[in-house]
Amino acid sequence: MAGHGADEHPHGADRLCEAGDRVYSRAVRRGRVPRRDAEPVPCLLELALLHPDPDDMDWLVPTSPQEVMTRLLRGMHDEVSASQRRVGSAVAAVEWYAGLGRQVRPAASGAEGPAIRVLDGLARIQAAMDEATQACTTEVLTVQPGGIRREAELSEGLHRALALRGRGVRMRDLYTHVARHGQGLLTYLELMGDAVEARTLDEVIDRLILFDRTVAFIPANSERTMALELRHPAIVEYLVTVFERLWRLAIPLTAPLPDTGIEGISHREQSIAALLAEGHQDAVIAERLGISVRTCRAHIARLSETLGAASRTQLGVRIAQAGLDGPQHATSSVSVPGRESRTAR
Repeated sequence: MAGHGADEHPHGADRLCEAGDRVYSRAVRRGRVPRRDAEPVPCLLELALLHPDPDDMDWLVPTSPQEVMTRLLRGMHDEVSASQRRVGSAVAAVEWYAGLGRQVRPAASGAEGPAIRVLDGLARIQAAMDEATQACTTEVLTVQPGGIRREAELSEGLHRALALRGRGVRMRDLYTHVARHGQGLLTYLELMGDAVEARTLDEVIDRLILFDRTVAFIPANSERTMALELRHPAIVEYLVTVFERLWRLAIPLTAPLPDTGIEGISHREQSIAALLAEGHQDAVIAERLGISVRTCRAHIARLSETLGAASRTQLGVRIAQAGLDGPQHATSSVSVPGRESRTAR
């Protein structure tokens, strides 16, 4: 196996090399392959896609594609959760140091402006956003939390978006899945045409707007009457990295949401089940998914009915039994207590 180390196979299970794909596909079709067939592709053993046959060590048997997919999605879920926690820590640190900075008069310098600026009041926020829009020449990245976007919110920034489109600036927007149901957003995207690309996730981080990867805007209080304008290269680069990772995991707005694999349970109810399993209260789940508490409780009631649960405690047990307490995928077979197993399409 010399000469075929990890340096020649710098990939994960989600993007196998051509040789690895051939050998693994053959193993899945036939149930096993001779150990010598895998010698040129040690990545299959390193990634635990193949493992020795306990009945005959000269042969290797494949890990099921369903198990591989579950492992990949679990890793991506953990990565996004870690990124969200780090963003929260970064925002808290920025607010703390910004508060300390108010006590010190900034020294005069020839710099373009402070690396972190607190914008107090909607008028100052709008003025700073207009200034950044006028200076932007290449790209705008945004994260828009919450549920269905109100038309008033979309109209508020429409003049900036049209100005950017007129200069050929590309825009990428991240929303929650709930936003797909808002006619205002669909009208806005139709108006903007190819200048805007939108994707959605079950939940996203708090609002973020990045211009040309040089200046970022984030909320500075829960009422969003204050904002931070960030120009520190390290902070902006970090926020860009968070956005790109979320973007990679998000689903294009033009693509349908994946099937849950369980009859009677929608994608949104699957997300609610996972958050219930983590111990979150109804109000927290509703906020994270961008829906009202009333809508959230209606989905929980349907979950209980579908899974045959008579109480919240029993619902938690049923969620775990159905495999809804973590990331799901569209190729797994899931059994619902009291129902026949069904394989996702």
